[in-house]
Amino acid sequence: MNLSLIQPEWKVEKIEVATLTGERARNAGSNGRLGNHGKQCSVRIARLTIDGETGYGHTGSMTEELAEAALGMRLIDLFDSNGQIVEPYRIPLEYPILDWLGRRLNTPVYELVSAVNRAPGSPLVVPCYDTSLYFDDLHLANERDAVALLKEEAAQGFSKGHRNFKIKVGRGGRHMPVLEGTKRDIAIIHGVAEIAGPEGKIMIDANNAYNLNLTKEVLAAVQDVNLHWIEEAFHEDDALYADLKAWLRERGQNVLIADGEGLASPHLVSWAKKGLVDVLQYDVIYPGFTHWLELGAELDRAGLRSAPHCYGNAYGIYALGHIAAAINNFEFVEYDDIAIEGMDTSAYRVEDGKFYVPDKAGFGLEFDGELFARQVLANGWSR
Repeated sequence: MNLSLIQPEWKVEKIEVATLTGERARNAGSNGRLGNHGKQCSVRIARLTIDGETGYGHTGSMTEELAEAALGMRLIDLFDSNGQIVEPYRIPLEYPILDWLGRRLNTPVYELVSAVNRAPGSPLVVPCYDTSLYFDDLHLANERDAVALLKEEAAQGFSKGHRNFKIKVGRGGRHMPVLEGTKRDIAIIHGVAEIAGPEGKIMIDANNAYNLNLTKEVLAAVQDVNLHWIEEAFHEDDALYADLKAWLRERGQNVLIADGEGLASPHLVSWAKKGLVDVLQYDVIYPGFTHWLELGAELDRAGLRSAPHCYGNAYGIYALGHIAAAINNFEFVEYDDIAIEGMDTSAYRVEDGKFYVPDKAGFGLEFDGELFARQVLANGWSR
């Protein structure tokens, strides 16, 4: 962030927090760890007022006490000398701060944070994938019916512009017998790949439900698929990743290893730098956007790939499009089709496997101010 853009007289005047609700386009079933994810979704949003104007953004762990401490602070004091938002305001306020600044300067956030070699003002178009293919088939006894259902869901995504798909696997880890569940995983991967076509990239995510040998069995069985990565195959383990990497090299199978969601090992980045992991996936909400500005630069220097995780948070989907402009080796926007009441995302679109980020001020999202004010009274607070 160029600190010269921030005027010293800009001060925090008001912070309001509320929860907005909505739902997915389709119910999301189980994964390798958890049961049914459902259709309902919500986002916790902060509205930040500085110099009489507002910015909106996701807020995490924002407390009334922290808001009290921020009131009256100069905006420039919320940034460090490197132009990054300081603790403890990163996760609580980074999104509304950046949105406000983009709105005041009438520029997209991606232009404020861009470190990629792209011409200023040029359209920002980022690869994306449909992340909605969960275990929606567990009620079906017949494998053929299960494959047909997941192919139908993938076809729905294809009709909405997706060409790349991530498939939840690991049915045998909890929800089905091991052999039956693994066999169904393999059949569904092949089925979805038919919908994606030869150019579409397939990712599979086991949510740590596999072990090393199951991982190899599945990868061997889908070697004819354009499989881009395997994600969270098992709990992070450098010895097992070294074994898997060597096995893939011996076979000449070009599948990337991706990891980093949730309670990821603190050693994961160093293991990646040693060549054991290819793609890092820390969340864009926790630890957040500013963390990714720093981590993405570090991973770029190491020649590693970045694919920030964002499942279940409708705001984070759109933030991913902007962070892509700051990371050279950015892989995909993880797209979950969610509509949140009072949050207008219509300036964005998905087309032919690409995510089109609008040339609009801030994060390019519009909020219904009257609805937000009602939600502040109903489930939030104001300082």
